[in-house]
Amino acid sequence: MLLAIVLPFLSFMIRGKVLTGILCLILQITLIGWLPAAIWAVLSLNNERADKRNDRLIKAMRENRK
Repeated sequence: MLLAIVLPFLSFMIRGKVLTGILCLILQITLIGWLPAAIWAVLSLNNERADKRNDRLIKAMRENRK
């Protein structure tokens, strides 16, 4: 989470979203764009975590039906 705030573009790069990371870097280069880039990276990280959590819950529910 700290990485997403300090270096938003690197947060995307580490997760394999290279094109998004480059776009975020371009936005982050400007001083005004750094804050939106950081917010974007944090929201993206939270959404990815929520998706993984939901996938685990769905899988567990399907296993309990059997």
